[in-house]
Amino acid sequence: MLVIKVGIGYDVHALVEDRLLIIGGVEIPFERGLLGHSDADVLIHAIMDSLLGALALGDIGKHFPDHDPRYCGISSLALLAQVMELIEAEGYRVGNIDSIIVAERPKLAPFIPQMCSNLACVLKINESCVSVKATTTERLGFEGRGEGIAAQAIVNLEKVGG
Repeated sequence: MLVIKVGIGYDVHALVEDRLLIIGGVEIPFERGLLGHSDADVLIHAIMDSLLGALALGDIGKHFPDHDPRYCGISSLALLAQVMELIEAEGYRVGNIDSIIVAERPKLAPFIPQMCSNLACVLKINESCVSVKATTTERLGFEGRGEGIAAQAIVNLEKVGG
């Protein structure tokens, strides 16, 4: 019997001066970066929450609290690898992932192939199973005003040997 679990994730970070902009594990040239305790990778944070949510394991704040100095400035790709260890310990693997980044600027299309490659590597799946899209809000809302960037992700997990 095939067992499939589905999870959804959402994350938002403010854009600020004097920070690198890292999305999907890719450093993107831009005059501002995302504010956060870790590298503030909004896409990976949404993906981690979708993975954890699929198995009712809580959220990233439960596993990687922002008051813990171990996570200060840490790469979200490293955190994603730790989440994958939890997923595998529960006997699941990633089937596929679909995600979207919401940002007025910068234009992200040139960076999406590397984001997909980074994610596929850590999630241990083929790149054809990773979808990353980017959109704007036509200058509406906090994303449209350039105050921050949001991301959403949905994932399905399959029971190994299920």
